[in-house]
Amino acid sequence: MATTPNLRVRPKGNSGKVHSITPNSARWTYVGFALHKLGAGEAVGAETGSDEVCLVLVSGKAKISVDGKDLGELGQRMTPFEGEPYAVYVPAGSNWAAAATTELELAVCSAPGERGAYPARVIPPGTNPPIVRGKGANVRHVTNILPETDPAHSLLVVEVITPGGNTSSYPPHKHDTDNLPHESFLEETYFHRLNPPQGFAMQRVYTDDRSLDEALVIEDGDVTLVPKGYHPVATTAGYDLYYLNVMAGPVRTWKFHNAPEHEWLLK
Repeated sequence: MATTPNLRVRPKGNSGKVHSITPNSARWTYVGFALHKLGAGEAVGAETGSDEVCLVLVSGKAKISVDGKDLGELGQRMTPFEGEPYAVYVPAGSNWAAAATTELELAVCSAPGERGAYPARVIPPGTNPPIVRGKGANVRHVTNILPETDPAHSLLVVEVITPGGNTSSYPPHKHDTDNLPHESFLEETYFHRLNPPQGFAMQRVYTDDRSLDEALVIEDGDVTLVPKGYHPVATTAGYDLYYLNVMAGPVRTWKFHNAPEHEWLLK
């Protein structure tokens, strides 16, 4: 049986492709995640192959094209804590290119796609209205970028901002069992940013039987892998936490199971 990889992935450097998580490196099947940090005038591009891709402008602006079609200059925020994102859906069997016009953090979220199923499209801010989840010290602010109600083959993409001192992805929930309509199987990555950036947060990834039970110290720019189990997050006082989630599995739906011992928190 394969061992579980390190669930906390640190960025590699401060420029260029600082994250490159593939199904092979994560030892799973569906989710890929990459992050490019570019200066103004720098460019990046790739073929999607058999995957569909969601490009998320985490911060900064870029001119983006798909299969040679110019989609214009996109982006409006210079940090992920300043409003909603621009994103671009890129189907399987396509080529995309991004030319940074400012400093740029570009996330490349990927999962298996179907050629010809859906056209490329810009996903502008306001496509899905922001949601406030939780109450008290469990409040967090959610923006769905590519939810199951929007067209795609397998990708689900969402970003969340958790105010300093609050918990998130909480009460603990999991989505690691193919048991629809009650629970769906979804792999997941978390890309974390902190404001101010010298802060830190905590994330625990664990299963009911504790065969997986890891407590992670999260710093600015880290990625957490969630192959299975519950995965709550807590940020420290004074430091807001942003995370970008990528999820995918055999069925494109988010059905989760709460840890029963903590469900009283929802009452």
